[in-house]
Amino acid sequence: MSENSTSSQEETNNEAAPVELSQDDKTMGMFCHLAAFAGLIIPFGSIIGPLVIWLTKKDQSEFIDHHGKESLNFQITMAIAFLVSFVLMIIVIGIFLVIGLAIFELVVIIIAAIKANDGEHYQYPFAIRFIK
Repeated sequence: MSENSTSSQEETNNEAAPVELSQDDKTMGMFCHLAAFAGLIIPFGSIIGPLVIWLTKKDQSEFIDHHGKESLNFQITMAIAFLVSFVLMIIVIGIFLVIGLAIFELVVIIIAAIKANDGEHYQYPFAIRFIK
């Protein structure tokens, strides 16, 4: 009976051991989120920036893969939300929606970048999971 409890404790200890992330993994995870600001300079840059980083670095680590997918899913969701808001500008409400969406997007991108740099997994609120 003690052999079973010993092997059970070893399995528990192996599962509880956290995976050590390199600073490069954390930095690239952060850049997956910050690359969305490329949309301020390049049309569709908010999607292209995270996409390029994710495609080039996703095989390097599961952490980068997670943050790249999260960033892409959120940016695609925001692109759809902005499109709907621009259509709703016909009835004035769209103006307020665009302003609210822009502030929301800025805040959550910064939060996600900080979490990634700290080595934490982050899920954007309200993001549709297009890429799984």
